[in-house]
Amino acid sequence: MSEHDDAWRWACAQYLQSLRSAGLSTLPRAELGESELEAWLAAGQASPAAPANAGGGAATLAGSAVASATRDRGADTTAPPLKTASHSATARAMSSPQSAPRPFEPADSQGSYPPSQDADGRVAALKVLESQVSGCTRCAGLVSRRKCTVFGEGPPTPRIVFFGEAPGEEEDKQGRPFVGAAGQLLDKMIVACGFQRSDVYILNSLKCRPPGNRAPADAELDNCREYWQRQLDLLQPEYIVCLGAYAIRCVIGPGHSVGRLRGRFHHYRSSKVVATYHPSYLLRTPQAKRLAWDDLKLMLADMGQR
Repeated sequence: MSEHDDAWRWACAQYLQSLRSAGLSTLPRAELGESELEAWLAAGQASPAAPANAGGGAATLAGSAVASATRDRGADTTAPPLKTASHSATARAMSSPQSAPRPFEPADSQGSYPPSQDADGRVAALKVLESQVSGCTRCAGLVSRRKCTVFGEGPPTPRIVFFGEAPGEEEDKQGRPFVGAAGQLLDKMIVACGFQRSDVYILNSLKCRPPGNRAPADAELDNCREYWQRQLDLLQPEYIVCLGAYAIRCVIGPGHSVGRLRGRFHHYRSSKVVATYHPSYLLRTPQAKRLAWDDLKLMLADMGQR
């Protein structure tokens, strides 16, 4: 199975999971006509638009789930549209009782960090943790494909931690976070704040690259939780900048969009948390750069830098 096929398989799985989370337990059976399917496959571009408001909000939810699951970091899969039944059929399906899987839960963000260590103690503890990460085999689907684990990098006593989503192709090759195109933009953002990359700590929610740059799976986020939580316990930053939806999901909690959380502080233990857009999203959507800068200025003003 190719990386492209693997990414598509995971996109479909996350799409179905989003429908289940919305309360949909059954789907009406429908197929693309042969000529319609051939046309879609031949085009390799945008799929035919689903009927407006067909099946209530299910089509919109499905589309956003697939788009999220095959987003940024190089994924280029286009999903065929979901064909839904009538409003009444969808309503009956959504009202049917079903037992949903346990949702992903963020690490405990309440309370204080454990007693802090001096810089030398933190460096030693981080090296031990990095060694554990490099030997981790919890996610078989990631271990079999990775070239490197991507632990994170930066000073042991940072004021700011930039918390990303998952390594991409370049990060997997080099074993360093944010070294591709998105990393170059992040470097510029850091410099615009008046810092150098070496002044801040950078890590991701996953330590391994998902095949095909697909979105992180819930089980993978759970498996890596212990590692990044221990990193934060050691680093104890004053500020955490969550870059994108999956970083927000880990640090703040699931079910929140970037747009709804940005513009104000949140908290993880005693750290102030800023939610903003992932640099890869900013590369695709340049008009959002001003919003991301506003988020960083919120932090800078609180730091006394602006």
